[in-house]
Amino acid sequence: MSIDEQELYQEHILDHYEDPFHRGHLPMATHAHEDNNPLCGDVVRVELQLDDAGNIRDCYFSGDGCVISQASASMLLEEMYGKRVDEVKRFSAEDMLRLYGARLTPNRQKCCLLSWKVLQSAVHSPTNGENMERKGPNL
Repeated sequence: MSIDEQELYQEHILDHYEDPFHRGHLPMATHAHEDNNPLCGDVVRVELQLDDAGNIRDCYFSGDGCVISQASASMLLEEMYGKRVDEVKRFSAEDMLRLYGARLTPNRQKCCLLSWKVLQSAVHSPTNGENMERKGPNL
């Protein structure tokens, strides 16, 4: 990878971290899941609104953690917005690392893949109309 490509990836990553896509809370979520990376403390929660046909009508994430975990969550939701659940299920860990772009060490790959793991669980985790108000810091 050339220096120019590395700078481009770093700028793209910082853009997603500083001005993330759909960071916040989704009051009408039909599906949600939250998980953390116990090695570093990163936390990501994904809230989805799925329609009866299995399309992502809306999606938001929240959490706290390093630039990689938070920027990758933004990138992933931007990529998955409007997609069908079957497309989400086919989106692999390798696809996620490719979407992120920058090369990562194995430990940093876990930061990048946290939001992917959470999204994969969220499509199988209906909220059953529970109150989606979150209590706690930074969520």
